[in-house]
Amino acid sequence: MKAWLQCACKPRVAWRATKYAFFVGIILILINHVDHILQGEVTGTNLIKMGLTVLVPYLVSTFSSVGAILEMQANKLNQV
Repeated sequence: MKAWLQCACKPRVAWRATKYAFFVGIILILINHVDHILQGEVTGTNLIKMGLTVLVPYLVSTFSSVGAILEMQANKLNQV
């Protein structure tokens, strides 16, 4: 778990996840909430949902990156 968290907190991993979360999150927010946004009916609940909508691609990207990095490191250790 410690190795996973250290890897997840690396600047390159966090930056990559942030970029993906921003772009994918905007698309998902527009798909799911554009009607509320255009009607000016964005509530606190909508804002929480929008925040979670951005959080999901961040987590997916982080999990994927960390998994790939740790797998590559394990493969290097097994080759020695």
